[in-house]
Amino acid sequence: MMKTTIILLILFFSSITTTAQIDFQLNHYLSGKKITSICSGSKYLWVATDGNGIFRYSYSTKNWKNYSTKKKNISLDFFFSISANTRYVWAGSTDGLFIFDKRRRRWTKRKFGKGGQLSNWIRSLAYDKYAKVLWIGRFKYLTKFDLRRRRFKDFDLTVGNNEKTNTIKTILVDGDSLVWFGTEAGLHKYNKHKSLNDKSAFTFYDNSRNYFGGEGDVVSVSTLISEQNNIWIGLDEFVTKSNPTYNLGGFYRFDRQNKWTRFGKKEGLPGEGIFCAAITGNYIWVSTYQFGINKKEVNGTGVALINRLTDDVKPLLDNRIPNNIYTMYFDGTYLWLGGNDGIIQINFQNKFKPPFDSDR
Repeated sequence: MMKTTIILLILFFSSITTTAQIDFQLNHYLSGKKITSICSGSKYLWVATDGNGIFRYSYSTKNWKNYSTKKKNISLDFFFSISANTRYVWAGSTDGLFIFDKRRRRWTKRKFGKGGQLSNWIRSLAYDKYAKVLWIGRFKYLTKFDLRRRRFKDFDLTVGNNEKTNTIKTILVDGDSLVWFGTEAGLHKYNKHKSLNDKSAFTFYDNSRNYFGGEGDVVSVSTLISEQNNIWIGLDEFVTKSNPTYNLGGFYRFDRQNKWTRFGKKEGLPGEGIFCAAITGNYIWVSTYQFGINKKEVNGTGVALINRLTDDVKPLLDNRIPNNIYTMYFDGTYLWLGGNDGIIQINFQNKFKPPFDSDR
């Protein structure tokens, strides 16, 4: 099955590099819903929305189930992040962490006292299967939830009295040794073999010391993906007439040592701001936007593909895919794209069911 998937991916991307259009089947779900985050819990796909609660998609039956105030099975409808393992689903909101126990089939809520109400805005979640830990990125503070001990513990990642270095936007579990925490003012690399209280466990990257090419005044990290030799880092764009170099955006490949390679409009991306990214085979999918200086608004500029072997960049020209894609998730067979008008499923293996582990 895996060999068949690889062959189909090769054929798929061969057509894209020549036509910049998708020839494979697309399915559109959840029309009219704003999608904020997507994850997989084995035989189910879990989708967070801004205003319509949580949706669960069954790979086997292709049916959707909704958890919302309308359905009276959850107490909130606005969510911004989601993660899952075989037992639990975790959803982040502006009012704390919602936890779904699959065995008991019910949601509970956890709120955090440190940092005040604003710190209950959960912007990023990442389940670490190696450490059996849920990493919780809050507007203020990082929280580690140890599932074995059933213990939540808060940590302050502030660097140099800059509070934005403690505002967590995105989290990447990078194998069994590293975790990356993207913030509004830089990127933390954490060595899991050391205590979170040990300063030597962290390396911090901002635009000093020629990190990120030394460009811009501030580095705000929006998305992270990893491969064996590189970390790919998407940045926010935010510029004004009075401060045209504040957040310059861009998509960076970091070789884990000292080489930073930037991809932006000059290299072929449709925009400098990065919403999200995903990796499938030898290609990186990047959703971009442009920040309007005059109206101070974000305008989606579509999706592009980066060939990891050649560094070629190709904007994806397909009117079935909207310009605003906020989240991407590749489950090994399907690539899921979420935006303002629901979720798009790109099927790389039309004749086969997706592989999945046992789920409760």
